[in-house]
Amino acid sequence: MAIFINFVISLIMALWFGTLAVFAIQNVTPTALRFTFWESIQLPISILLIFCFGVGLVLGALMPILWQRSQKRRPRLEDFDEFDFEA
Repeated sequence: MAIFINFVISLIMALWFGTLAVFAIQNVTPTALRFTFWESIQLPISILLIFCFGVGLVLGALMPILWQRSQKRRPRLEDFDEFDFEA
């Protein structure tokens, strides 16, 4: 079963990368990314979108790990006895 799941995930990723490749070939118009006072160099739209997609993949892979770490540190209300709250 794990082999099938890995195959499906690989197939989905391959389709995404194929779609990005076709998109990159068709969109070569140079543009600059602007944010407040900062402006990037002129790059094709497809390169900017592929970069954002890659950053999203990495952050999406790291978020569950960071989420689990933050939940381990935080004590839950069920962990306390009723006697822990007496003054």
